[in-house]
Amino acid sequence: MSDNTQHNGNAHEKIEKNVGLMAVLIAVVVSFGGLAEIVPLMHQAETIKPLPGVKPYPALQLAGRDVYVREGCYNCHSQMVRTLRFETERYGHYSLAGESVYDRPFQWGSKRTGPDLARVGGRYSDDWHRVHLTNPRDVVPESNMPSFPWLAKNELDGKEIAAHMHALKALGDPYTDAEIAKAADDVAGKTELDAVVAYLQALGKHAPRGG
Repeated sequence: MSDNTQHNGNAHEKIEKNVGLMAVLIAVVVSFGGLAEIVPLMHQAETIKPLPGVKPYPALQLAGRDVYVREGCYNCHSQMVRTLRFETERYGHYSLAGESVYDRPFQWGSKRTGPDLARVGGRYSDDWHRVHLTNPRDVVPESNMPSFPWLAKNELDGKEIAAHMHALKALGDPYTDAEIAKAADDVAGKTELDAVVAYLQALGKHAPRGG
């Protein structure tokens, strides 16, 4: 064994036995890998510009998205169709960053206890969604999704939604003062169930056609 080979072996052994050093080196490697993926995207307009027709969520849909996140729906449903053929054949065109410009936080991911929802808008009627959210087994007998009956009882708080829209405007979302001012009226008498259904029905409606 050459001196150089022996030296490399000893150095590697020292790193493996030093947990702290190993953790630091792993963090450095992961950081460089992340930068290599993220930095190029910062210079691509398509990752920061919305697709044609994509606008900030109206008050009712925004409220629905808030409930969707609050209830942890993202733990079982991704909103990211990958570029794999079997995914595009099942769900439709693969997901584009321009669809999620106004998502804070975005709902991309690969965890799918349930199906991906990126293209679910318009696939089912409002009534189907209402039944499904209230008791999934009524429409999908084999479903292991939990029921959310309380959504139909909880009324929306218009002032809270308006405040959320105002905060998003401060972050750069192009809400107008008029849209924010009438948010309370837009959701008056609506329940959280109404809001989630409105949100789900909007998903994917601006996606490109085809796989």
